[in-house]
Amino acid sequence: MRRPLELYVHIPFCARKCAYCDFLSGPAPLGVQRQYVEQLIEEITCQSAHYPGYKVTSVYLGGGTPSLLEGRMTWEIMDRLKACFDLAEEAEVTVEANPGTLTVEKLERYRDAGINRISLGLQSADDRELKHLGRIHTYDEFLKSYQRVRQTGFDNVSIDLMSALPGQTLESWKKTLKKVSQLKPEHISAYSLMVEEGTPFYELYHGRPDLLPGEDEEREMYYATKQFLREQGFRRYEISNYAKPGRECRHNIGYWTGVEYLGLGLGASSYIQGFRFKNESDLQTYLKTDMSGEGVDQLLHQEIIGLTDREKMEEFMFLGLRMTEGVSGQEFRRRFGREIWDVYGGVLNKLAKNRLIVVDGPCIRLSEFGIDISNYVLSEFLL
Repeated sequence: MRRPLELYVHIPFCARKCAYCDFLSGPAPLGVQRQYVEQLIEEITCQSAHYPGYKVTSVYLGGGTPSLLEGRMTWEIMDRLKACFDLAEEAEVTVEANPGTLTVEKLERYRDAGINRISLGLQSADDRELKHLGRIHTYDEFLKSYQRVRQTGFDNVSIDLMSALPGQTLESWKKTLKKVSQLKPEHISAYSLMVEEGTPFYELYHGRPDLLPGEDEEREMYYATKQFLREQGFRRYEISNYAKPGRECRHNIGYWTGVEYLGLGLGASSYIQGFRFKNESDLQTYLKTDMSGEGVDQLLHQEIIGLTDREKMEEFMFLGLRMTEGVSGQEFRRRFGREIWDVYGGVLNKLAKNRLIVVDGPCIRLSEFGIDISNYVLSEFLL
C-alpha cells in the first residue's frame, strides 16, 4: 500500500500583479518563463527520487497565473510529473487560470496532459469592482474564457469570487452570485477580501474603513452567499467553499485533513512525515541552482520544522473543523493514540455549552453560529 501524496506546483508568473495580492508572483518575459519551466522539470526529476513509496492522489498547478504559460510548457510539466511520480489513475489535476489567458489551443493541451479540473479566477462580475482590484479582465472576457473551457470538454470547473471589495455593495455582490450560479459551475470559492501588509491595497485602505464595506454589510454579504448558494444546489463543505455533490476539491480537502503534500517550484511549501519545509524563494537563485548537485537539498528543504505531537493535534482540530463535516474522535485516536476528550475535553464542553460546536457521536463539527465566528472557535484549540 503506497502512502497518498498531493503535489503542488508553483508557477510564479502573472500578466500584472493585482493590487491586493501578496503571493510570490510577478510578471516575467517569455524567456524567463521558459527557463523556469526547464528548471522546474529538473526539480521534479530530482525530488521524485525521494518518494518511491507514494501514490499521487492530486496535482494542483497554482500561482501566479499558471495559464499564462504556453500550452506546450504546461504539457511538458505534466509529462515529467507523470513520468517521475506514481499518479493515481483517478487523480484530480487542477490548473488555476485567469480570464484572458486561455486559448482553445492551451485548453486542448491541458486535456491532452491529463488536467481534468479548471479553477477560474473571476473575483467579481462587476467591471468597476474588477478595475479596483487591478484585474486585467472584464466580465465579458471571463464569459468567453468560461465558454472555451466548456467547449473543450472540461466538466469540473471552479470559480473564485471575492466579497467586501472597494466600492462593492450587498446588491452588487448578489448580482455576482446570481450571474455565476447561472453558469452552473461545479464549484465556487467565495472569500472576503483580506488587506495584506506589503500590498498596494494596504497603502490605500489600511486605517481607512470608510473606503471598504462596513462590518455589518460584510456580514450581510456572508449570509447572502451561504443562503443563495444553498438554494442553487451548492453544498458548503468548508468555510469558504461550495460544491455540487461529489465535486468538492479533493486537493484542498487533503490539506485540511492532513494528507502529506510536496511543493515543487519557487517558494513552494511541503509537509512530509511530520516536517514542514519550503523551497528557495529568490527567482535568480532558483534558476541558477544545479538541480543534480550536492547542495540541492539545502535549496529545496529550507526552514525545516518538525511538528510536535501537540502541534499535530492542534492542526488536526483547527484545519479539520474548517470542514462542515468536522473531525472524528476515532481518527484522532488512530493518529495520536489518545482520546480527543482527554486532550480537549474542557474546550469541547465549553464550546458545546455555548452552542459553537455540535457533538454527534464520535464526530465534532462547528455549528452554524460557530462557523460565523470560526476564527475565535478555532483559536480555542491551541494548546
